[in-house]
Amino acid sequence: MAVKKTLVASCLLGASMLAQAQSGMTPFVVQDIQVNGLQRVTLGAALLSLPVRVGEEVDGSRLAEAIKSLYASGNFEDVQLLRDGDVLVVQVTERPTIASISFSGNKEIKEEQLQESLDGAGVRIGEPLDRTTLSSLEQGLEDFYYGVGKYSAEVKAVLTPLPRNRVDLKFEFVEGPAAEIKQINIVGNRAFSEEQLLAQLQLSDSVPWWNFMADQRYQKQKLAGDIETLRSYYRDRGYLKAEVTSTQVSMSPDKEGVYITLNVNEGEQYTVSGVSLRGDLIDRQSELTALVPVAEGDLYSAADVAHMEEVLSKFLGRFGYAYPRINTFPQIDEDSKKVELVVNVEPGNRVYVRRINFSGNLITKDEVLRREMRQMEGTWLSSEQVEQSRTRLNRLGYFENVEVETRRVPGEDDLVDLDVSVKEQPAGSINFGVGFGTDSGFSIQAGLQQENFLGTGNRVGINSQMNDYSKDVSLEYTDPYFTVDGVSLGGRIYYRQFEPDADDYSWVDYESTTYGVRALTGFPINETNSLNFSLGYEHNTLSQPSRDVYIQLQDFWQDNGVDNSDEVSFDDFDITAGWTRNNLNRGFFPTAGSRQSLGAKVTVPGSDLQYFKLNLDNAHYFPLDREHNWVLHGKFRAAYGNGYGDTGKLPFFENYYAGGFSTLRGFKSNAVGPRAVYNENGTLRADDSTVGGNALLAGSVELIVPTPFAGEDLQRSLRTSVFMDVGTVWDTEYDASRFDGCAEGCYDFGDPAKYRASAGVSMQWLSPLGPLVFSLATPLKEVEGDKTEVFNFNIGRTF
Repeated sequence: MAVKKTLVASCLLGASMLAQAQSGMTPFVVQDIQVNGLQRVTLGAALLSLPVRVGEEVDGSRLAEAIKSLYASGNFEDVQLLRDGDVLVVQVTERPTIASISFSGNKEIKEEQLQESLDGAGVRIGEPLDRTTLSSLEQGLEDFYYGVGKYSAEVKAVLTPLPRNRVDLKFEFVEGPAAEIKQINIVGNRAFSEEQLLAQLQLSDSVPWWNFMADQRYQKQKLAGDIETLRSYYRDRGYLKAEVTSTQVSMSPDKEGVYITLNVNEGEQYTVSGVSLRGDLIDRQSELTALVPVAEGDLYSAADVAHMEEVLSKFLGRFGYAYPRINTFPQIDEDSKKVELVVNVEPGNRVYVRRINFSGNLITKDEVLRREMRQMEGTWLSSEQVEQSRTRLNRLGYFENVEVETRRVPGEDDLVDLDVSVKEQPAGSINFGVGFGTDSGFSIQAGLQQENFLGTGNRVGINSQMNDYSKDVSLEYTDPYFTVDGVSLGGRIYYRQFEPDADDYSWVDYESTTYGVRALTGFPINETNSLNFSLGYEHNTLSQPSRDVYIQLQDFWQDNGVDNSDEVSFDDFDITAGWTRNNLNRGFFPTAGSRQSLGAKVTVPGSDLQYFKLNLDNAHYFPLDREHNWVLHGKFRAAYGNGYGDTGKLPFFENYYAGGFSTLRGFKSNAVGPRAVYNENGTLRADDSTVGGNALLAGSVELIVPTPFAGEDLQRSLRTSVFMDVGTVWDTEYDASRFDGCAEGCYDFGDPAKYRASAGVSMQWLSPLGPLVFSLATPLKEVEGDKTEVFNFNIGRTF
């Protein structure tokens, strides 16, 4: 078919120009429409995008609008409108379909980030390709590289045609080296030296040799942050009008070096002449005034002003004013260089809590969370009670994270809902094992320790262990909310049998069978303090050793009037009392706060064995940064026990030991303390076995650090620390004269200065089976004969 006249060129701009040029052409009535060049797009879709219908009269301007509409459909990269008599011929070239997308050479940007950018621009597999979008993407990616100092970077989109009008799209990156900062100059500074100001910046033109993590790479975003840092540095030190007036960034010809100049206008230094509060002070002006941390004569500080506004906002939040507006207006006296701070307080409406919603607690029942809440429904929203509720939930140890958000009720100015979102974590430990040891022989152990049994918040423990010489079984249960006031009630029953083989365990050549029961209760005093009491009964049967044993054990038999062939049983009733103060921010892996406990145990007069034990534990966590990634942890433990009445001494099986996870890492568990002394053919000797002592002192200092190579989602369940442990165990009743002439291994067992020390690194993991603890430690101070252990591993305990 002959084409008599071309009406429109092949691009939109050309179409508009042609329409203007042919505005005087003779209009014609379209008798038919033909569309050529369609492959993927259906004829119906193309005609829907064409605003011209058969029977309509068209002219140049109308056809220009038609071309715009076809381009706007996004399906075509070239459009021509032709006339053949009264037939309108639409000649199109479809945009190719993207068959695949790939990247090469990108190291600075991850593929996930690139794909996200492409999705935002509509560049996806299966979609038509817009070549103009590719150009803007190339430029945008190159701008990103320029922002991180890589000025020689190039990004190129390569298209490979495929059959059926498809293309492979590949982005090729040539990142090149990052430009290094050669020099940073600060001009206009008088009050502070250039060294002082440069020390505040993230960017640096020199890096110490030992700081292998740092670099001198120029980054545009960091420069913007550094400019604000300089401004804040001045304004926090009285220079109210200080500004960085201009910034010059120049580049070396090879694009590998950057020179930065910052021009500073310091202005004058101002002091505070006074602070006045205005507005609605909710009849608490004296309390609000007392909270103001800025005093007359202080240098003006923007940080202090922001802190003051935050303090006042939190105070108002305690009384239900959840959304106060507090603005500070400096009134400047240029003659005296003083500024009066006028603080306008607008508390807004008092806000009440309509409903508290819980989410994320798949195991823990709502009532367990609700009973820890100090913010109640139907009362005004108190920021203090909300924070206290969050802390109590964290302290339970059931949750990895607790978030509390307030959400306004639509259409209500004075109502909010409180959304409490928790992420649960293992709140106990399960252990099962079978093994064989040179000392213990074949062994089997199984246990369940659950702090949140079936989501009820009750504590349950079932543990058993059996090997060649001992059997242990225990069962415990505690309901922490036996009453609605938080009075706890629980109990424990246990059985222990100790039957060593005389050939292998001559140092403990006796047999012991113990069973007991204990009832426990606790009473909260306030949010952080509580008292606990227990009453226990224990029956202990001991057999007299069949031959010579350690002298310390012989003393026990003699003190209790036992003959060589006798078996003796003890029935003891005891009472324990304790006080605990706990304001830690979490139950597991705390990062702030402290915990103190003081306890006492005494057997009831008339018991077969009369003794008492005292213990004090103290732990503190000091966060070193705002995010609590770096924390200094210190703990201390002191314990003492002794006999009273006819007993005379603390029974040997109640002695204290040190070593292992709880006191001294780097030493074997229970391996530190007074040594056992035995008589060998009339000669006294001490070996490396410990019999314990009646007094203990132990302490530890740890620096908790971010776990290397662990993502942010794992930091809450992993804890890494560098530590130093110190501890000692001694016998206050030690009589050195009894061991005169000891041939070897003896030292003054009554000397508390015989301490041990160790240092190392530790990692704790809150695994699905419970807390796993690993440590590598080396002794710093030891006594000859001590049993050391470089690597320690434990499950079910954190410290």
